[in-house]
Amino acid sequence: MNYPEQARREQLYGKLQLSVSIRADGSVESIEVSRSSGHRLLDAAAMRIVKLAGPFSPLPPDITKDVDILTITRTWSFTPSDKLESE
Repeated sequence: MNYPEQARREQLYGKLQLSVSIRADGSVESIEVSRSSGHRLLDAAAMRIVKLAGPFSPLPPDITKDVDILTITRTWSFTPSDKLESE
């Protein structure tokens, strides 16, 4: 659904790694491309998808007693089947 139309037309595919930092209230503190796909369009699309998904649910109390900001690092794959997969 959020696969970039330009990437589809140009048949751009690849993997990237994003680190997303989430505040205790569920708002996004930062989004960083830890490892680029080699295509700015795909990197920007992954960041946009995270922004569209926010804000997230507040962090549970058992996490916030030790953590103010939770950083999650995931690998995203934009595949030839025009799907987004996460590892």
